[in-house]
Amino acid sequence: MAKTEKFEEDLEFLLSKLGQDMQREPKEKLIELKDRLVQLYKANLVKINHSVMELVCAKHLISKEYNVEVEHQLDGGLSCDLFAVKSYGSLIVEIETGFIPPEHALDPSAYTSARIASKIIRYSDHAGKFALGIPPHYILQIPQVFTVPPRQRALENLKTMKNLCDLYYQNPPVSLEEIKNARLHVIYVIDVDNAAVQEVDPETYVKTRLVSTSE
Repeated sequence: MAKTEKFEEDLEFLLSKLGQDMQREPKEKLIELKDRLVQLYKANLVKINHSVMELVCAKHLISKEYNVEVEHQLDGGLSCDLFAVKSYGSLIVEIETGFIPPEHALDPSAYTSARIASKIIRYSDHAGKFALGIPPHYILQIPQVFTVPPRQRALENLKTMKNLCDLYYQNPPVSLEEIKNARLHVIYVIDVDNAAVQEVDPETYVKTRLVSTSE
């Protein structure tokens, strides 16, 4: 079976699970997103692990009456995984699978923290709310500075975060002001196996994560 055929077959199977409790109109919206992902896959722009999570999360957002786009182009050359709009509010969701490139095998924690921080900083300014989507088995590394309100972020912590980001992402470098104002509003735990999504606020997630990893 050709790779594109396998990709489309996997999405069709997932769609059959997602669409069981959906009305015709929202289901048609989800089919449009699936077709868009297939076209992007043919252009070698998306991968199956991201795409299935995007579809599950998209269904969750559509059920909340959001109008959803996948792989949406933003200003400044950025592209986000999901861009959702409802009334006058907008939401960006970036999917994180926890993948570590081979070149960062010896610094996975620092690299992951910098990647998460960079996404929060660069994307949260492009929508009313910013969210990260993760699978249930992945423990998200949220830098401590983003777990407190912007007005409570100490300059020393902002500088530490900038130094970390500058080690990995300098095109362009992030500023102290961007770090101070960046916000992570919600975390979507995306369970592809059961085609379900759980919403968790970042503060609760960090507290729960610390408890579970210390046991």
